[in-house]
Amino acid sequence: MNPKRYLPIFQWLPHYRRETLTRDLLAAVIVTIMLIPQSLAYAMLAGLPAEVGLYASVLPLVAYAVFGTSRTLAVGPVAVVSLMTAAALGNLATPGSPEYVGAALVLALLSGLILTLMGVARLGFLANFLSHPVISGFITASGLIIAAGQLRHLIGVEASGHNMVTLLSGLVEQAGSIHGATLLLGGGSLLFLYAVRRWLKGSLTAMGVSVATADMLTKAAPIVAVAVTTLLTWQLGLDKQGVDVVGDIPAGLPPITLPGFEPGLWGDLLMAALLISIVGFVESVSVGQTLAAKRRQRIDPNQELIGLGGANLAASFSGGMPVTGGFSRSVVNFDAGAQTPAAGAFTAVGIGVAALVLTPLIAYLPVATLAATIIIAVLSLVDFPAIVRTWRYSRSDFAAMLATIVVTLVSGVESGILAGVGLSLALHLYRTSRPHSAVIGRVPGSEHFRNIERHQVETVPHLCILRVDESLYFANARYLEDTVMDEVSRQPDVKHVVLACQAVNVIDASALESLETINQRLSDAGVSLHLAEVKGPVMDRLQNTAFCQALTGFVHLSTYHAWVALTQPTNARYPEHASCPNASTLPWANGTHEAAPTMAAASPLQ
Repeated sequence: MNPKRYLPIFQWLPHYRRETLTRDLLAAVIVTIMLIPQSLAYAMLAGLPAEVGLYASVLPLVAYAVFGTSRTLAVGPVAVVSLMTAAALGNLATPGSPEYVGAALVLALLSGLILTLMGVARLGFLANFLSHPVISGFITASGLIIAAGQLRHLIGVEASGHNMVTLLSGLVEQAGSIHGATLLLGGGSLLFLYAVRRWLKGSLTAMGVSVATADMLTKAAPIVAVAVTTLLTWQLGLDKQGVDVVGDIPAGLPPITLPGFEPGLWGDLLMAALLISIVGFVESVSVGQTLAAKRRQRIDPNQELIGLGGANLAASFSGGMPVTGGFSRSVVNFDAGAQTPAAGAFTAVGIGVAALVLTPLIAYLPVATLAATIIIAVLSLVDFPAIVRTWRYSRSDFAAMLATIVVTLVSGVESGILAGVGLSLALHLYRTSRPHSAVIGRVPGSEHFRNIERHQVETVPHLCILRVDESLYFANARYLEDTVMDEVSRQPDVKHVVLACQAVNVIDASALESLETINQRLSDAGVSLHLAEVKGPVMDRLQNTAFCQALTGFVHLSTYHAWVALTQPTNARYPEHASCPNASTLPWANGTHEAAPTMAAASPLQ
């Protein structure tokens, strides 16, 4: 077995150089500074103690450095997965309790096992069932829920819920209990972070600062907010005046933990773990592929499953929580010049040092500051223009996106993603069950054929060429039968029907039976059935079937070959039954004499 396949570290480690080390160390320092407040914030978002976020940013990064294929992906807690974690655990235990933390370890373990098994089985393609509109709608709705959920920390009130309805109703009920000092700290942090993100980079570049430096300073703004508000809280004793702070965090490296093995708990968390795995994988691979393409690199989606699985397994045995590749920190890692996954391992060392040394300083960190950090981070995920673009382009995709958004906002993240996937699959089955087809004719003086309703083309009365623009399978087999017979009934002079199959990639058993039925019905009506432009893999399967022997016409190399062969003078002889060898070998297949065609009136190109 080639170790490079399952251990991609051996692909880059033998070529590691001092220059690469320098770049990776610099990127690690920058990402560490950014990741510390993010890790604390996302642990809080998941309902977990703040130190869990730090623990989830140590060993998982090392595991991904060994098993992952992206050179710049930064793994750790992310907003959407943290929200899904909170939704999955909220009904099982009290947030922050030992039972809740233990359930988070089980969730990380299950997610790691699912991802690893999917990678070994090379099931990365399953993520394709999450269409982009569904993912976009889900992330937009999740961003709104996350932002709404953090408002309670921003204004210092008690409110809870995992959907927009319960969150907003709780905030309205508590509107009279707003804590002034908390609002000043949280609101001030929010305005500062927004202003930095909105204007700082442009202002710095206008002053002559390089774009890369300006971008790094902009992304480091949360550290400034954390430092200033922590210092203010400590100096003014705001924690004694009702401002909620992170509190004491145990100093030390991540502990060795053993997730529970209660079958009931595993059963309760299995579906949530599956959804977290798929959503996290899609987000991670999307980021990884985007960044890899910029350097003409590539990632292996199936190996990425194993890399993310290893990261989550590492989190489950080191006191962490479910993790995946994060967009913002990965972009920072890329822009900072990271060359290999070793940058992630160095980041893990930096987080480990922070967990050992900096935890006493974090005790006075206001929760409102972390809430402001989360709000600014997740609002960048909300993409309202995408909703408008999808509406303009595809009503069916818009329906799937809208259903995902509405169900997520009203019912919660798990219900939303399931609704989006279910509706996407249902719409796909509906679209492919009624495939587009067109009667086509020859463009005069050429070998090209186009829809007779869109173009001025040549047709002949005894020939009907039907182009089928979809693979043939059980969902559309009967529809094909009806379409063919309807066309024949409308054209009483037809003697030959040609199915142009250039868009057909698959013919399953149900569709094969439908083709046999079509062939028999046409034969009974005195009409021959022909196929044209059948792809090699499809032809390979047809050759060993009874349909091939019973076919009343021929399989033609191209639509043009079928046209030439079937528009010969009326004394051209066709066998009563023809087997499947290509009709280009027949005597008339390369002839140039054609029956006089007629012009089919057509509407202009639409």
